[in-house]
Amino acid sequence: MARTPVWKSIAIALTDDIAQGRYETGGKLPAEAQLATRFGVNRHTVRRALAEMSEQGLVHSRRGAGVFVAAKPTDYPIGRRVRFHQNLTREGRNPAKQILTLETRVASAREAKALHLDPGAEVHVYDGLSLADGQPIALFQSIFPADRFPGILDALQEQRSVTAALQKFGVEDYTRIETRITAKLATATQALHLRIAEGSPILRTTGVNADPQGRPVEFGRTWFAGDRVTLTVGGES
Repeated sequence: MARTPVWKSIAIALTDDIAQGRYETGGKLPAEAQLATRFGVNRHTVRRALAEMSEQGLVHSRRGAGVFVAAKPTDYPIGRRVRFHQNLTREGRNPAKQILTLETRVASAREAKALHLDPGAEVHVYDGLSLADGQPIALFQSIFPADRFPGILDALQEQRSVTAALQKFGVEDYTRIETRITAKLATATQALHLRIAEGSPILRTTGVNADPQGRPVEFGRTWFAGDRVTLTVGGES
C-alpha cells in the first residue's frame, strides 16, 4: 500500500487545525521554521504542504508577512432537510451555484429504483457546481422524474434552486429519506472543476428526497472537496 507523502500529511493536519478553529480566518499560520520543528521535517517539505493548501484556496501568502488562513472548511449538515443555501448562509458563507448541464435522458437502473420509476422512464438531470464565497466546494447531480416535473429544467435555469423549482410543481416541502457517504479520490475532471489536485480526497454523498406523502422527488449525488467541507450528520438541518 502506498504511503501518504509527508507533505500531504502536514497539509491535512494544518487543514484540520483550521477546521477546529485553532487558526481563524485571516489569522497567520506559524512560520515555516516553527512548522518544520513541529512536524520534524525540513522547511522545503513544509513549503510544499503550504503550496498545496494555497492551490486549494485554504491559505494565501503575503510577501514578507507570512502565510494566512483564507478560509476554513465549511460545516455542512446532512439531515432530514438538506438545503444548500441555508446551510452555507448559516455558516456565514455566500452560496452560489453554477449550471454545468441540463438534460433529459433515460434513467439508469439505479436511478429508476431510487425514484420508483419503471424501466426506460425518462428523467431530467441537473449537473452543477456549488460555491461558497466564490470558491468551488462541490459538484452535484440532481435527478427528477420527467413525467411528474415536465418543465423543471426551465425552472432550474431561472432559479438555480431545487427547492424553488419543486415549489413551482406544488412540492412545498421535501425531506431526505436516505443518505450514503463514501470517501473517494478526485478524477481529473472533478479536480478541474473543484480546483484541486487529481487524486485529492473527496466525499461523495448519494441521497433520495421525498415529498410529505413519501413519494421520491429527487435522487442526488454530490462530490464534496474533502478539505473544504466537514459533513455533519444528524438533526433536522
